[in-house]
Amino acid sequence: MRVFTVVSLCVSACVLALAASVSFAGHGEGYKYWHYMPSKVELGPRPFFLVDDMDESGLKRKLKRCENRTFRKSTFSIGHRGAPLQFPEHTKESYIAAAKMGAGILECDVTFTADRALVCRHSQCDLHTTTNILLTELAEKCSVPPAFDVDGMLTNAADIKCCTSDITLAEFKSLQGKMDAANTAATSIEEYMNATADWRTDLYSGKGTLLSHQESIELFDSLGVDFTPELKAPSVAMPFEGDYTQEQYAQQLIDEYREAGIPARRVWAQSFNYDDVLYWINNNPRFGRQAVYLEGAYDLDIDLETMMEWKYDGVQVIAPPMWVLLDVNAYGKIVPSQYAKNARKAGLKLITWTLERSGLLKDNGGWYYQTVNGDLGKADVIESDGDVMEVLHVLAKKVGVIGVFSDWPATTTYYANCMLPKTTW
Repeated sequence: MRVFTVVSLCVSACVLALAASVSFAGHGEGYKYWHYMPSKVELGPRPFFLVDDMDESGLKRKLKRCENRTFRKSTFSIGHRGAPLQFPEHTKESYIAAAKMGAGILECDVTFTADRALVCRHSQCDLHTTTNILLTELAEKCSVPPAFDVDGMLTNAADIKCCTSDITLAEFKSLQGKMDAANTAATSIEEYMNATADWRTDLYSGKGTLLSHQESIELFDSLGVDFTPELKAPSVAMPFEGDYTQEQYAQQLIDEYREAGIPARRVWAQSFNYDDVLYWINNNPRFGRQAVYLEGAYDLDIDLETMMEWKYDGVQVIAPPMWVLLDVNAYGKIVPSQYAKNARKAGLKLITWTLERSGLLKDNGGWYYQTVNGDLGKADVIESDGDVMEVLHVLAKKVGVIGVFSDWPATTTYYANCMLPKTTW
């Protein structure tokens, strides 16, 4: 009996290992999409609330039928800065929450400190809105520190700027993350920091552990997820201090994955800077193979010829915001935009951002939905929070995106488990 059990376990382990690389059916014939084997996740009530909020439709009925299944991790579901709808972004706690909600890929936005250590922050100069730095002595080191009048009133709330490049890694690690917000009309530090949007929460902001990029690699690996680091544009002049070049910065990011023994197939390095992407393609071809060009022109009229040039340069994956990929047809239905069609014709794979970052969709949805909410002269087809599932369905099934960044990955995980082939989760 023991021999049989051991043999069975060995066979099972081999099958699982062989199944780890699969063909992703959602975007092109034969496209290989690396993912980890499924693991049970916990979604909480939000995805179920969103499905219940949908108008009656065939899609709603399909999504409702999935309510009682066991949900598992999906590489379609990408944790944007972790799970910042409710957790302080780019913190250990936010990342763990995203992984528990089934995100198969997590994002560390990468910038550098005064001693050139890479750390996870959305911007090099956002410490004043995303951490407690203004409550510490390190506030004096800020590029633009807070100023006060003789009565102790804050006088420059709109101008405060605190950057990772103002402090060392050790000093950075001494800070605590908070929900990203600031009251730029405040007259006190406390008032300045107490500005979280009412559709988010401070419930989990009591602890926000900041991470270096290296620490994020270790954490993500332990969580069994893949990596999508974004090389953030420096807010300081480059070369930094005269000798730290943009190329060294881009190479340092890749080197930290190599040093940690992470295979290139698990890393989706991103940048809005086209030269960064080309650098990875030309100097780190294994990592460059799935480097992501964060297309930041936000131009619906980018033509097929331009996209073919990107493809010729070696770019395989682009990531525009959601609204760029969407349009509304004459019948009031959400459909792929011409931009999305051009990208597919050029053979480019698509990732998009950012779901669950817009507040209440019944209140329009804002910037991320501007081609479907009437802001660009198109029909307004966003009426309720449940419409997020309609948008997600078009992105997945008609546009053909291979992944969606979300501030609350439970939503994308629910959809992926219910509507996409099992090869994606």
